[in-house]
Amino acid sequence: MVQVPDGTLFVGAAPQGEGGPQLLRLDRANRHGLVAGATGTGKTVTLQILAQAFSDNGVPVFAADVKGDLSGVCMPGAPNEKMLARAAGMDLELRPDAPPTVFWDLYGDKGHPVRTTISEMGPVLLSRLLELNEVQEGVLNIVFKMADDEGLLLLDLKDLQAALKYVADNEKEIDVKYGNVSAATIGTIQRGLLQLETAGAENLFGEPALSLNDLMRVDGSGRGIVSILAADKLIQSPRLYATFLLWLLSELFEELPEVGDPEKPRLVFFFDEAHLLFRDAPKALLEKVEQVVRLIRSKGVGIYFVTQNPADIPETVLAQLGNRLQHALRAYTPAEQKGLRAAAASFRPNPAFDTAEAIQGLGVGEALVSVLDEKGAPTVTARTLIRPPASRLGPATPEERAAVQSRSPVKGLYDTAQDRESAFERLNQRTVENARKAELDAAEADIAKRREAQEKEWAKEEARRDREASRPAPRARTSNRQGMGEAFIKSMLRTAGSQIGRELLRGVLGGLKRRR
Repeated sequence: MVQVPDGTLFVGAAPQGEGGPQLLRLDRANRHGLVAGATGTGKTVTLQILAQAFSDNGVPVFAADVKGDLSGVCMPGAPNEKMLARAAGMDLELRPDAPPTVFWDLYGDKGHPVRTTISEMGPVLLSRLLELNEVQEGVLNIVFKMADDEGLLLLDLKDLQAALKYVADNEKEIDVKYGNVSAATIGTIQRGLLQLETAGAENLFGEPALSLNDLMRVDGSGRGIVSILAADKLIQSPRLYATFLLWLLSELFEELPEVGDPEKPRLVFFFDEAHLLFRDAPKALLEKVEQVVRLIRSKGVGIYFVTQNPADIPETVLAQLGNRLQHALRAYTPAEQKGLRAAAASFRPNPAFDTAEAIQGLGVGEALVSVLDEKGAPTVTARTLIRPPASRLGPATPEERAAVQSRSPVKGLYDTAQDRESAFERLNQRTVENARKAELDAAEADIAKRREAQEKEWAKEEARRDREASRPAPRARTSNRQGMGEAFIKSMLRTAGSQIGRELLRGVLGGLKRRR
């Protein structure tokens, strides 16, 4: 039976007569690693046996399950004849076993929901997620700064949307205090948030937020918990997938204390489909990734990138990966041949074979392995048959997942979302209060206007009365109209006067005639 020294993991064995067992030292496991190879060459199985080996040695593991195949790690295996034969060839006793497992899922369908807050994500990673340019990222930084100054919690997408609207509505004041913002830029960010929401990002942002301590648990027997992130749906939004895992790495880097080079890692992090992290990434983000990879090892965290070709990873990051397991590569095009030569050149040569040729000739479940020795130097590259896993190959059934979830040590901690008072509620309350104040101000202004109009009317009326009071009293006027009696008397007098006049006139005229 193969003897595995304390403090090492049994990865596999060289073919008969070509060497002994390949062992990965736990005290060098925090120097990071690479698992590479074409589709169907056995990368997922290698990831599975590494995850279980770390767990058996008391090291918690976090791994993304992109295809769903890794979920079978939660169940003891049922080895077939081929697996038993390989184990016998390695002098390995293959006993079915499964590590303690917890399932996580951003969407909450296949595991515990995974959440973080907008504030914890920060403007840099959020800008990456929204594909913002430098100007737009600057405006997003202003929004975060304003929220901090105003005491507004940015927890979920609606909080950020409310903060953006507040900045747009108060553009002049924001310009004076923080710098220039424009409605067009705010609109671009808002459209990006709408796209994120459509892609399901509203499930990522909120509370309760994931506690890193829950990814670094061990069970009662001292075995590390294997946390499996169901990513088969998440991988359909590659930028969201990559940004979330980069956030997780950044949080580990920022929160964990320095421990130097421990006897074994505090956590091992497997980043499947790692090329998505670097695709179209701006220079600033690449520098951030390089910094995290370079420095996080002193926090006791080992990062293992899983990808098809080492060329998918920038050289500055690739140089930090000391433990390498290279499965078969196919090189049909000039670009693939160039990548093959680059992959071969990254291994310590073995005089017994040509590395480039060996990579192309590897079968399923075989790999070229070079790990760090006790001095931290890479071992000579060895052609290795990867050991068969003790847990089950293939996906777990929904019923098996449910059974595992029912025994989860974090059951009930994350399953129900919380929505405490944050920027959305505070700004909405402020809007309502401002609207109410505006209504009161308008009502008071209307009352004051009416009162002023009435006072003017009263003043005019008082002035008119004063003018009337200052005028002299008018004299009584005589009427020219006659009463009926007065008219009758006047008529009689006129008639009598006429008769007397005629009689006098006749008398005078008659006397004149007689004298003649």
